Amino acid sequence: MKDLIKQFDGIRVLVVGDIMTDAYYFGKVERISPEAPVPIVAVEKKESRLGGAANVAMNLVALGAFPTICTVIGLDKDGDELYELLEQNKIGTAGVVRSKERITTVKTRVIAQGHQMLRIDSEETQPVEAVDSFELVQRFEKLLQDIDVVIFEDYDKGVLTSENISKMIHVAQKRSIPIVVDPKKRNFEAFVGADLFKPNLKELKEGLRIDINDTDQTELKKAIIELMHKMQLKNVMVTMSEKGVMITDGQTFHVVPAHLRKVADVSGAGDTVISVASLCLSLGVDIRRLAEISNLAGGLVCEEIGVVPIDKIKLEAEIDKLHIQ
Repeated sequence: MKDLIKQFDGIRVLVVGDIMTDAYYFGKVERISPEAPVPIVAVEKKESRLGGAANVAMNLVALGAFPTICTVIGLDKDGDELYELLEQNKIGTAGVVRSKERITTVKTRVIAQGHQMLRIDSEETQPVEAVDSFELVQRFEKLLQDIDVVIFEDYDKGVLTSENISKMIHVAQKRSIPIVVDPKKRNFEAFVGADLFKPNLKELKEGLRIDINDTDQTELKKAIIELMHKMQLKNVMVTMSEKGVMITDGQTFHVVPAHLRKVADVSGAGDTVISVASLCLSLGVDIRRLAEISNLAGGLVCEEIGVVPIDKIKLEAEIDKLHIQ
């Protein structure tokens, strides 16, 4: 399995979906405002980090792969900063469409004494304009010439629509390029024919509009099979938080339990799981091993505070330690 991690080097991945800037103001509170009964945060440090689908790309870079982002961001100052962050982090920008019709998504968090005091979201979640959607599909098709696997990373911010998803999947399938999907509710049923579909339990329930008892594996398996038939999916991997993951090709089910860990922060774990899973899929790894290594990687990032990409060396060491074959 450790040798498998080395094979991640150089895999070319096209990440399609919503990207954003995660902005942080760190400081301390020592007094209350005389203007209103609210704390005054004296800012000591500011940070801007890549978020959304760009965090998936960050994980891919950390694993040795070559990601390119295909997305729509605003033709604004925030978009300039986000574009620069992508380039600084060695993420390909040839698929980035700059739009006059949208603003760039920025999520700003104010943190004092280690606690989040306030979050401000500057975003637009309506579907992209037809002209931007057309340009997105055009860039996607052109970039596919040098791609090994595609990840659709949907955050319900409007970049992905049922129409452009259908067009992009059709093009990728014609070229026999594996398609991996991390869905959200709005476009859940649009990813027909995906090679690997990775909802969490909440997304599975919302997507199928059913309320299943997730402690009953028989009921859960039945729901997954229904989903596979409905959407013509080749493989489904459901992430179940502390219960691990369940993966199937429609014939055989594998449940991989979560490893016991000191969880500091679950933020970004799903991005790590989809990154590792996509690289494994592109290498033809069997689904049980794919689930094991993806689950392990997701657990490792939960030990870190904040959204951080996977540490490749730490992942290799953990594989050795746990004797995963």
